[in-house]
Amino acid sequence: MASLNLVFFSLILFTSIACTLSESQEYDEEAPPDDISKWCDGVPHPKACKYFMARTPGVFEPKEKADFRRMLVEVALDRAMAAQGHLWMWGQKCETHSERAAWADCIRLYSHTIIQLNYTLYGLTSNSSFTDFDAQTWLSSSLTNLETCMSGSQDMNVTSFIWPHVAYNVSDLISNGLAVNEGLIEEFINSTSLNTTKYPSWVSHDERKLLQVSRKLAASRAAFVVAKDGSSPYRTVQSAIDAAARSRIRGRKVIHVRRGVYRENIYVGPYNNDIMLVGDGMRYTIVTSSRSARSGYTTYSSATAGIDGLRFMARDITFQNAAGAQMGQAVALRSSSDLSVFYRCAFLGYQDTLFVHSQRQFYKMCYIFGTIDIIFGNAAVVFQNCMIYARLPVFGQANVITAQGRVDPNQNTGIVMHGCRIMADHDLSRKIRTVQTYLGRPWQRYSRTIIMRSYMGPLVNPAGWMPWKSSGFLSTLYYAEYGNFGPGARLHRRVRWPGYHIITRPNAVSQFSVERFIAGRKWLPATGVPFSPGV
Repeated sequence: MASLNLVFFSLILFTSIACTLSESQEYDEEAPPDDISKWCDGVPHPKACKYFMARTPGVFEPKEKADFRRMLVEVALDRAMAAQGHLWMWGQKCETHSERAAWADCIRLYSHTIIQLNYTLYGLTSNSSFTDFDAQTWLSSSLTNLETCMSGSQDMNVTSFIWPHVAYNVSDLISNGLAVNEGLIEEFINSTSLNTTKYPSWVSHDERKLLQVSRKLAASRAAFVVAKDGSSPYRTVQSAIDAAARSRIRGRKVIHVRRGVYRENIYVGPYNNDIMLVGDGMRYTIVTSSRSARSGYTTYSSATAGIDGLRFMARDITFQNAAGAQMGQAVALRSSSDLSVFYRCAFLGYQDTLFVHSQRQFYKMCYIFGTIDIIFGNAAVVFQNCMIYARLPVFGQANVITAQGRVDPNQNTGIVMHGCRIMADHDLSRKIRTVQTYLGRPWQRYSRTIIMRSYMGPLVNPAGWMPWKSSGFLSTLYYAEYGNFGPGARLHRRVRWPGYHIITRPNAVSQFSVERFIAGRKWLPATGVPFSPGV
């Protein structure tokens, strides 16, 4: 990590905050050397590439695509730091609650983009275990952060206040990096490293034993215990998370949250890695709050639990947002944690229950309750053997199970459901003929959702999928169904969109297996959580 910090601070010194070209301004005629121009001609946003390469000191001719990729990441990082610096200064001009809420989100999200671009750059230059798949994940997440900043500004109706001051062409530059890296990723996808159960270097022998034992035994070995009755030093979940962050424990930091209802919002920061929450069961350990859009929060900041630290795990615990169906967007859990796992957890809410925001995530044997856009976000995420229950929405509203938010065709993101069950909760079961429930709708242009080998109850509308308002995304999205069953899985009345696919051969969906889509064989064995690698 010392090398990573060196890269970060050296680039901070290099950054000039004075350069504030916005997305809407024209590029001037100054161009980089011809050799760089030829490389830039092959990316999605060549003008941005040429403009900023021409203004980067020490630009040299790339010898190969990997050199060019690194240069693109460096330039994107430079622009992201310049944007964040300007945003910090702009925060002094916030006058309303809406402006401050959107500004606070964007500050955090740009910080995370800088962290992820630094991870990428460090991996490209100094980390022997780094893969092109890692690069695609972190670049995808970097771009998602910027889109979330924009979405929050839209939620609060302050886009004109926030966005012109943070755009800085960072999205275009990251998109260029994604496109170049996509050409390098197939070597990793097809390599034998995907077919190994070798544990990652960050998992010790003792840790593997701990993660494979039962819940009760894992809880008994916890370094931190949370109890509402005062029988342990920590009465709140957040106090234990903060203590874990301060501790000198290397590797997994296990926190046992004893049975009880914990009314608090919790946050695991981006450098608080390897946190594991162990509850006493979904029925008995509940973390709940009630932030919502109607009470003045952005969707992003409404989360009862916000998770950013790497390799987060939770098992046998419930996360709830109790705001209610009338309160709009109200997130129970938001995960931006790379290589995160949720096992036998429950997520309770109404609109926007589970925000699978970004990075690689895996959910096993979980219960998810909600109404509109129950599962949404732009992670590379697989749900395996999970139970999804649609609840009764506000009168006149329809239920939507997923709203996937891929904004770039080269992002390696999407929502995959494998062996799940989609059913009506008890309050909806009596009204499934009057309340429409759809499998998904395209939140963004390249929305991607795949449902395979899953049960669909009679609540599912025969059309299956719902357009996003007057969306023109029907040819750029990718929605697919494979091997599903149940009364809601009949296909003869499904939508006829160009981007919708009925798949009949297993090899056509193999790219969306745990093994390939999130490289699960590479890291899931270390967690001790059972999983099926194929389709």
